[in-house]
Amino acid sequence: MSYSRLILASGSPRRKELLAQLGFAFEVRSLSADESFPSTLRGQEISEHICATKAKAIVPSLTGDDLALTADTVVCLDNMVLNKASDANEASQMLRLLSGKVHEVITSFALVSLTETQIVSDVTKVHFLPLSEDDIAYYISTCKPFDKAGAYGIQEWIGLSAVERIEGSFYTVMGLPTHKVYPLLKKYLRNQE
Repeated sequence: MSYSRLILASGSPRRKELLAQLGFAFEVRSLSADESFPSTLRGQEISEHICATKAKAIVPSLTGDDLALTADTVVCLDNMVLNKASDANEASQMLRLLSGKVHEVITSFALVSLTETQIVSDVTKVHFLPLSEDDIAYYISTCKPFDKAGAYGIQEWIGLSAVERIEGSFYTVMGLPTHKVYPLLKKYLRNQE
């Protein structure tokens, strides 16, 4: 099956930027979906569960020629999930936890049509250098990372100053595993060459 219209079902400016850089024409359609998850889920199960919830939410607005892309990113430190910070205090707590440690960033995405949903995930390990209280305060005050899992964006100041190395895809940490998205979209979309 092939589709002629691609819909990015996300309000994330980073996903919009990455999908545009891949060269695809698309329409942005923000959606509101419940991002809660059962407490029994861990890591990749969480991002895939939320991705599936977002996929179900977009289906009623699709036509037969539409292919939608939804995505979700989770940050995991040991068995703890660090979601989006609600304020500066919560962001500070998360960054203190990440300081000097290795954590996983898991981004799942779904390709959704009226007839099927395909979910794909990618995992990247991120090694953080130790962060001082001044580093944390500076980053939060200048970048206000409250819309990001784990309270940081790797493409921002903290990525330049505190990420020692990564094992995996930079773009997975940014919110979209482009190396997995691109071949699938090439396969399913017409008129995108």
